[in-house]
Amino acid sequence: MREYFAENLQRLRMEKGYTQQQLAKLVCVDRSSIARWEKGSRVPDLILLTRLAGCLGVAPSALLWEADLNSRLPVIIMVDDEKTILAGNMRILCEMIPEAEITGFSKPSEALHFVRFNHVDIAFLDISMGKTSGLDLCEQMIEINPKLNVVFLTAYPEYSLQSWNTHACGFLVKPLVSEEIKRQLSKLRFPVSGLALTEQDENV
Repeated sequence: MREYFAENLQRLRMEKGYTQQQLAKLVCVDRSSIARWEKGSRVPDLILLTRLAGCLGVAPSALLWEADLNSRLPVIIMVDDEKTILAGNMRILCEMIPEAEITGFSKPSEALHFVRFNHVDIAFLDISMGKTSGLDLCEQMIEINPKLNVVFLTAYPEYSLQSWNTHACGFLVKPLVSEEIKRQLSKLRFPVSGLALTEQDENV
């Protein structure tokens, strides 16, 4: 784990354009701590790891994984408080994108926890989920992972205008249709390595 952490930390720091001193100031540690972490001689505790990830704009797990992200499967989540609808929509996604890790959540809080500790590429979010708004959930998730692709799902097309006030990259009206899903996936804001679709024209 240490070598993965050291490599990822240095790569993410340089991508952000931070010097070791600048990152140390943001994390509230000495520059020597950053230097030791990047050499792999030390690793931060959980509190500092979370703070470090926040300064770099990634989930904590992104610092611990192997740096070669091209070798992993795309990670996709779907959130809908209607379990029957969730199951049906999950089925079509799994058929369309067989080479992906797809997880469904009926509880927004569980989905948010998953995003906090896993590198998620795409999130399909229902807009209206009881007391929880998918619009608010989107903002919370993107704050954790700024490179998360969010596609909103709803049975009410009038919500589309509200969705564009967020950082989402797409909008789908339920029931889901294969061709519409393909169209949205072709317009993702952040490219997803290894995202391969099967030929599928069935509706949910």
